[in-house]
Amino acid sequence: MSNSENTINQWFASHMEHIAHAASATATNIDSAADALVETLLADGKILTCANGNANIVTQYFCTALLNRFDQDRPALPAINLGADATTYSAICRDNRFNDTFSRQVRAIGKPADLLLVVVDDGHKANLIQAIQVAHDREMTVVVLSAKEKTDITSLLHPEDHEIALDNLSPANATPIFLLIINALCSLIDEKIFGG
Repeated sequence: MSNSENTINQWFASHMEHIAHAASATATNIDSAADALVETLLADGKILTCANGNANIVTQYFCTALLNRFDQDRPALPAINLGADATTYSAICRDNRFNDTFSRQVRAIGKPADLLLVVVDDGHKANLIQAIQVAHDREMTVVVLSAKEKTDITSLLHPEDHEIALDNLSPANATPIFLLIINALCSLIDEKIFGG
């Protein structure tokens, strides 16, 4: 076996180990987060999402699955990725307000029936923290998908909020599992709203 093949095999083995651990540790939290998402959608609310860096891929994927379809044809569901509008994002940053990149948008369009989904893989979190604080000011529910357990974001969450936390994974290891969790959430949303 070549060094490259050995590296590939190790990567897959490690990935399977992380997936197995996440499956047993997060199933209950995924189900309760799905219930919160469904409750928002059935109350005619919308889902706002935000994330930094590569985690923004996960939030965009989630919004696309709701706005278009996940696994089967069904009506579109309202979801907005606050990190998808590069012009707005860069304009806020240009004015030296990076920490306001998401909170400013949540304050403008968030309503009490809405929900904020935050994906945190690592790194700078001040703008995510501010978004959560504004969501609470707007009486929105918050769902956090995090690569780490017990972060400073955890302490911000209210009893009605939900957190799905992985076992302190690096962003590279967390992202594929985030996508699995997002798929599970999308599947549960479809099942709970539209039936099997």
